[in-house]
Amino acid sequence: MIRVKLKDAIETYWLRTGKKLTYAELAEMSGVAEDTLSSISSRFRYQPNLTTVEKICRALDYPLHDLLEMIDDPPEPEPDPKTAKKRSKTTKKKKKATKKKK
Repeated sequence: MIRVKLKDAIETYWLRTGKKLTYAELAEMSGVAEDTLSSISSRFRYQPNLTTVEKICRALDYPLHDLLEMIDDPPEPEPDPKTAKKRSKTTKKKKKATKKKK
């Protein structure tokens, strides 16, 4: 999985220029929507397209190889046995209700 280190890039920009950036300011500089920038920063599995990544790199004057990081996919969480039982009962009820309607 590839992770975009946007917060690191913004912090590096601040250290280099002395100017703190908001997502709104970066959106204006890069042409990338503010909501997209927020999603990149906060949603772990969010994968922006390369055009978006390029715009961010150019706006921040930040190298692509520093913005992206390849990490291992985290393991899928074990299903909770209590939740799994509840789901199977709910599914059975739905199946019975569907059969009755037919």
